[in-house]
Amino acid sequence: MRIGIGYDVHKLVEGRKLIVGGVEIEHETGLLGHSDADVLVHAIMDAMLGAASMGDIGLHFPDTNEKYKNANSLRLLAEVSKFVHDIGYSIGNIDANVIAQRPAFRPYIQKMREKIAEAAGTDISRVNIKATTEERLGFTGREEGISAQAVCLLEDA
Repeated sequence: MRIGIGYDVHKLVEGRKLIVGGVEIEHETGLLGHSDADVLVHAIMDAMLGAASMGDIGLHFPDTNEKYKNANSLRLLAEVSKFVHDIGYSIGNIDANVIAQRPAFRPYIQKMREKIAEAAGTDISRVNIKATTEERLGFTGREEGISAQAVCLLEDA
């Protein structure tokens, strides 16, 4: 078994869609980034790559490559899952946190789990997502951005 950790953060700005966990969420601002800026999926991909000792998403999907401009992060997660499977691992489990003052993520968590499990090629029972605020502290508390943390356990396939 191998374990990896991932972290990501993106700034909230006007004029962008808010996509978290592969789900478009109604909100007055969205996340700024080269791809769709899906902070949760990015943290999960980094956790998977870390567990596999395969670097990080910047190595595999650099923001200097126009190929990844506005990329759907779920498609990138499917590629990371293939990388991991190709070297002989399967997902034991994924556990992740989304950290934001607003919006409330509770109504979206089940759909996020479904989309992430499908893209990662694993059973939904192996994907857990939680959401929390930081009690108005820090950049997430001031609604300047959203962050996410994830861990992933890989097992021999």
